[in-house]
Amino acid sequence: MKKWFFISMAAVLLTTCQKPTIEMVDFDSFQVTSVKYSDVIVDGALNPEIRTMELGDEDGTKIASVSMADLVSHLMEAVQSNKVIQIAGTYTSSDIDGSPVTLSGKVLLPAKGKIRNMVVVSHWTIGANRECPSECFPLEGILASEGYAVVMADYIGYGVTANRVHPYMHMASTAGSVVDIALAVKPYLKAIDREPESDKVILVGYSQGGSTTLGVMNILQNRHKTEMPIERVFAGGGPYDMAATFDVAMLEDQTGIPCAVPMIVQGINEGEDLNLNLSDFFKPILMEHLDDWVNSKRYSVGEINTMLNARKVSDLMTEVGRDKSNPQTAKLYRSLMMNSILYFTPRSPVYIFHSMDDKTVPFTNALKAEEYFKGNDVTYDFDHYGNHQAGAIKFILTVSKILK
Repeated sequence: MKKWFFISMAAVLLTTCQKPTIEMVDFDSFQVTSVKYSDVIVDGALNPEIRTMELGDEDGTKIASVSMADLVSHLMEAVQSNKVIQIAGTYTSSDIDGSPVTLSGKVLLPAKGKIRNMVVVSHWTIGANRECPSECFPLEGILASEGYAVVMADYIGYGVTANRVHPYMHMASTAGSVVDIALAVKPYLKAIDREPESDKVILVGYSQGGSTTLGVMNILQNRHKTEMPIERVFAGGGPYDMAATFDVAMLEDQTGIPCAVPMIVQGINEGEDLNLNLSDFFKPILMEHLDDWVNSKRYSVGEINTMLNARKVSDLMTEVGRDKSNPQTAKLYRSLMMNSILYFTPRSPVYIFHSMDDKTVPFTNALKAEEYFKGNDVTYDFDHYGNHQAGAIKFILTVSKILK
């Protein structure tokens, strides 16, 4: 590791008459690229810069049992520091093939006060690069206002690697990128004198992030239990059993998140190096626009869903691509099973949340988790919390209340 050296980075105005400077340490494990101060609550509402989940209207209805107002009300009571510091940076991780790769991400800290724990967040499904943590103020970052160091990776395919195909739902590379940013940020926090009071980490993730969070747990408890012990884990709305998710989608011929169809197939193809011919899986209209709509990273999930203009899986995938008896589809299906994240034993408390109204990530995933994790220290929260987006708000609110 190179010798640490110090650089001064000017912060935005904290008051009209004060312009403080914060000294940041820049070294091999986490290279700072930008620093920004942001308020969580602005004029009694959530800062409009904070990016919430965008999927489009998954089923034409919203059964909202919780609103953003509830989250704001809780934050106004629980906040330790309304102003948080967003520190974007790069770090070294492992590529799909195991070679070194530079990735990007962000750590968010309360502007004042002590740091309680490091909260390692795995983000949900995104489409546009502007939605990745290093490029925005992610909703999960509000936990920093309650005294936590929130650490988030962009994943391969976003941030500094936005020119690449994102290996969507490929567990080893995605969970690995999250573990590696946490390992890089830990000494960084110590170097800037913002080391958490507890050395135990808290893992949080919703949707794609829910699955990834369990993958992160599996890696940490087996490879890094000494330097990064786990206090507890929060997983919400995740596609934990990818094979079962595929089966439900094919049986019902419906999808609540159309963009996930091409993202899963090409993501697993990329991550597992399956060398599939994507034209065997995707209808011509999807193949024609795949690079522009999905791989350009110009469009959000909601925008991609609108352009796809499909609710049926059969409108996006060929008959061959949907047939598990086809050798190429069978190869994909086996890889989906390999990237399911229920075949391990959690050794720390886990909270699993899922809305029973969710049409984006089938509720069967939650039931599979309950089946596989039987006998472990796992708490389940299953109820009619609204669609996938409403569930995300309820999940973050619940996590925030528990961690208060």
